[in-house]
Amino acid sequence: MTSRMSSSTTLPLVAARPSLDPRLVGALATIYLIWGSTYLAMRVAVESLPPFGQAGLRFVVAGTVLLAIARWRGEAWPRARTWLVALPIGALLFGAGNGLVAAAERTVPSGIAAVVCATTPLIAAGAGALSGERPTRAELGGMMLGLAAVIVLALGSPLGGAGLDGVLIVLAPIGFALGSLWSRAEGRARPGTALGATATQMMLGGATLLAVSALVGEPVPHEIPLRAAVAWLHLVVLGSLVAFTAYAWLLRHARPAVAMSYAYVNPIVAVVLGAVLAGEAISWATAIAGAAIAGGVMWAIRGSVRG
Repeated sequence: MTSRMSSSTTLPLVAARPSLDPRLVGALATIYLIWGSTYLAMRVAVESLPPFGQAGLRFVVAGTVLLAIARWRGEAWPRARTWLVALPIGALLFGAGNGLVAAAERTVPSGIAAVVCATTPLIAAGAGALSGERPTRAELGGMMLGLAAVIVLALGSPLGGAGLDGVLIVLAPIGFALGSLWSRAEGRARPGTALGATATQMMLGGATLLAVSALVGEPVPHEIPLRAAVAWLHLVVLGSLVAFTAYAWLLRHARPAVAMSYAYVNPIVAVVLGAVLAGEAISWATAIAGAAIAGGVMWAIRGSVRG
């Protein structure tokens, strides 16, 4: 019986479709939800605690814990250059990006603060374009849709009469965007020291805020109400240790428009929490803006995956 070699059947090649990394989805969900809640937590904290002082102590504590975890995981002690670069990055990310928000929320509602900070991706895209990393069309379209939604959400807000605090909240996203881009560049150049580098930035950013607190003469509270203590712990554990670690990972593994897409979702979370828990005003524009913000985020993310 003769054996006959069967001709091999050639199957058509099917182009693999890009899929979302589950770690990317988890990191985005973390910063979307947690950072959306930190605006209200900051508002509660600064009712009884000095804004720069509480923020500085928050980041010094959280950074110290992160550095201990990095060492436990086997990372080497950060080198002198890491500490040197961490100072300006920390001052931008935590000093300006967070400290100014905390100071502004003495009078600016938490939801409005989140709305203003939603301009961060657009600022980062503009700064990134200067260094040659231009956003894709989908990312730019998503950012513009998100920005339009933010404008709708901010209609009739009390920001115009906030005085100095209104200026501070406008400056905050500029510092956070520039610090994020700088941190991303450093992280990609030295990928093996991600957690340790984040810890040094957090610690030195906190130290900067404590120095500012001393310079402006913020008083040290003699007693801390329970609600302020709980809000501060929420900021340390969830806002800094959990969410910022997820954000640092995103800066190293995703395009800036995707990593910073939290800024379009946080206002919705912040506005809803502010209305439900703190009695802050919420308008009909929130539902419209929420749908547009979600659409802008998905547009930017899909464009990044395809690119």
